[in-house]
Amino acid sequence: MKKTILSLFLMASAITYPCTGISLRTQNGDLVQGRTIEFGESNINGKIVISPRDREFKALTTEGKINGLKWKAKYGFVGASVVVDQFIGEGINEKGLNAGLFYFPHYGSLAEHEKSKANISIADMELVTWILSNFETVDEVKEEIKKIKVVNIGYDDKGKPLPTAHWRIGDVKGNNIVLEIVNNGEIKIYDNKVGVLTNSPDYEWHIKNLNNYINLYSGNANSFNVNGEELFSFGAGTGALGLPGDITPPSRFIRAFFYVNTIGEVENTKLAVNKAFHILNNFDIPIEIEFPKEYKGNIPKNVISATQWTAVSDLSNREFYYKTMDNSQIRKIDLKKIDFSSVKYQAFPMDKEKDNFLEINIK
Repeated sequence: MKKTILSLFLMASAITYPCTGISLRTQNGDLVQGRTIEFGESNINGKIVISPRDREFKALTTEGKINGLKWKAKYGFVGASVVVDQFIGEGINEKGLNAGLFYFPHYGSLAEHEKSKANISIADMELVTWILSNFETVDEVKEEIKKIKVVNIGYDDKGKPLPTAHWRIGDVKGNNIVLEIVNNGEIKIYDNKVGVLTNSPDYEWHIKNLNNYINLYSGNANSFNVNGEELFSFGAGTGALGLPGDITPPSRFIRAFFYVNTIGEVENTKLAVNKAFHILNNFDIPIEIEFPKEYKGNIPKNVISATQWTAVSDLSNREFYYKTMDNSQIRKIDLKKIDFSSVKYQAFPMDKEKDNFLEINIK
């Protein structure tokens, strides 16, 4: 397993994971969190993971050694994995706590692993599992994260640590934060007031960058007359002229912010989940556009979209929704119907059948 994990992440370090996350609130203050996850180098083989209460964990540390932090799960959770089953990219636990990781190259900087502190160390790719299995609220996470050391999963052939992540965490009370670890282990926590997260640069930079787009608004620009010449909108949406459409993290942050903050009030969580998927559809990335012409012969044949899966969590109702690149049908897992005291740990493919088409028979 060690060789598989490291070889996949060494390969991944050369290409980006352009993930996009959004948060929607209902009129009652309920929180719904959604996100995409992208990878173009290979199929990340995402699985749905069901993890029970009282499951015992032992964390990985540098170079994939299983000699890190030990704990027993207080809570069961449902999540979507990345590459291997123990790496949860996004999930929700039975108490309504949601967490997910987002690629954070060049800015994330974790503490150097110390063998003497292995018992309080955990690999960055396992942090979501630790959060979901241990905590009920954001405040608990903020307090307990100070007591552990988050370390890299490994190093590249030049001795540099592999790129890490930053994390989005929300709870049923409506609290929503971004966790970033920089400067060799310095923990920074931000209230995610704008309800958006993408990738690098850091969260503070993205917030400042919003000021470059204060001219954008929903609807149409007003018509006006110049020396007898009437100027008018050709079609809908001229108030958003200048909204960036490329796939860089700053542009996706701006675009997601615009969508989240122009959709109007959301009456309930069912509508919020529906709207979240519609917004996230705008961030599906066709795999070919990520790569230069000379690379296109190397695009894996079993990856039909860089956006390999999209997930939405309804925190108040403890529901986890997802769709994949192979099947756009939205599927739901209701955590309230799972007995986490008796359910067995399991990880199964996100798609039973890779068929995105339903034939309608006409009689």
